[in-house]
Amino acid sequence: MSKKAYKTYTRAFKLEAIRLAEVSDCPVTQVARELGLRVNQIYKWKKQLEEKQDDAFSGKRGRAPKGTDKDAEIRRLKKALAASQEENEFLKKTAVFFAKSQP
Repeated sequence: MSKKAYKTYTRAFKLEAIRLAEVSDCPVTQVARELGLRVNQIYKWKKQLEEKQDDAFSGKRGRAPKGTDKDAEIRRLKKALAASQEENEFLKKTAVFFAKSQP
C-alpha cells in the first residue's frame, strides 16, 4: 500500500481561497468543494494565517526555520567563548613568562 502524495497549493491560492470564503455569500464548505479542497481546509489555512501572519504558508510544514534567532545567538556565544578562552590561555602564558624573568 503506497502513501498518497500531498497536494500542494501556492500561497496565492491559499490566500485567495480564504478571501473567497470570507467575501462569498456561499458557506465555506461549498467554496471549498468548488475549489476541490477538503471541507475543513480553508478553516485550517485561515487559522494558520491568523497565528503566523507573514510566515504562514512558507512551505516548511511546521518545522522551525534553519537560521532561527536562537541558533544564531548560540553560534555567536560559542565564538565569543572560544575567543575568551584563547585570550585566557595567552594571559596565563605571558604571566608565567614574566614571572620567570623577574630576579
